[in-house]
Amino acid sequence: MELKIDPEFEDKIPPLTAEEFQQLESNILADGLVISPIITWNGVIVDGHNRYRIVSKHPLIQFTTCEKAFIDRYEAIAWICKNQLGRRNLTLNQKKYLIGKQYEVEKQRQGTNNQYIQAKSESSQIGNFHSTEKTCDRIAKENSISKNSVLRAEAYSKAVDIADEIEPGIRAEFLNGSIRATEKEIHALARADPEDRPAIIEEIRKPPDDKKKPPSKPIGKPLTKVEQASVDMLTTRGKGTVEDMLYELEDSLDSLMFRWTMCLSNNRDYFSDEKYRSQIHQLAHTGLNYLQKILIGEIPK
Repeated sequence: MELKIDPEFEDKIPPLTAEEFQQLESNILADGLVISPIITWNGVIVDGHNRYRIVSKHPLIQFTTCEKAFIDRYEAIAWICKNQLGRRNLTLNQKKYLIGKQYEVEKQRQGTNNQYIQAKSESSQIGNFHSTEKTCDRIAKENSISKNSVLRAEAYSKAVDIADEIEPGIRAEFLNGSIRATEKEIHALARADPEDRPAIIEEIRKPPDDKKKPPSKPIGKPLTKVEQASVDMLTTRGKGTVEDMLYELEDSLDSLMFRWTMCLSNNRDYFSDEKYRSQIHQLAHTGLNYLQKILIGEIPK
């Protein structure tokens, strides 16, 4: 059986490392078949690209497929993102990218149809498209984050895709953490004119200690009020308003909760071990003590 690979679908799936791919191939060869079916839509793979590449190298290995019924490409991509978000071994950047892409395609689909359409297949995992709940709020709730985090995830995913168009393959470096970009750099890349983007990518690639101080005149389009507030709040004399400050505090708190949730949920064995649990509790108490000082009106120095 010959299946098709759609690059846009495959790009939404975090790639395996060479070691992970080799281990998957060894497991399949040892079993003599592919245990999990390859998910398809009209003969196009939506999940199982690595498994299919392996069986293509070893034609005697048997595999099965499971055909999904999607209304359009938007629904298929949203399913891919949500399906991948169910994996436990995602990095923070991978999850942020997938959340951003899910939000982006669901907004596009909503704009195309003027409203969400109920999925034909009861097996669809995207959710009830007739819900009056806003897309951003629903995705935030599904991932236990704030709607602002969903919006930042969308900006991040767009910036990563822009970078990959300029330097094919750089997406993997963003998602595996080899390249770390600040929120300011992400916004600058997403908003910059095409001719300015290579210079921004070059700056992003630099190690944190080697990066230049922000130029007096930003590259590309100027930052929005909210984007500039994120920078101002971290300086000795912030220029932002009260609303800007509250936004920055919400952003940092949401990031903390998101990272703790990801870390603890992906490493449950450590949390159940008394040796490590006591250390985790100590860290939590440190955070609680810090927040309690704020509750009584003490401003941290």
